[in-house]
Amino acid sequence: MITCKDFLSELNEYLDEDCRDEVRKELEEHLDECPNCWVICNTTQKTIEIYRGMDPIPIPVGVHDRLLDALRMKSQIAPPA
Repeated sequence: MITCKDFLSELNEYLDEDCRDEVRKELEEHLDECPNCWVICNTTQKTIEIYRGMDPIPIPVGVHDRLLDALRMKSQIAPPA
């Protein structure tokens, strides 16, 4: 039996249709029984559809550099040489 925590850990693979058939079946059974996970899944699917339909918006260079610096600090990745 799949728990909500299990469902959430598999959500990306489920939405990408990148999970095994038996796992997909268990996840769908959980969705049929759990309104909270159904809402999360449905909302995430709709959000992805909306963003896929949008044109990319370029990030200003200064913002891009600050974002990369912040991500490097968080993940402790060394900057490129």
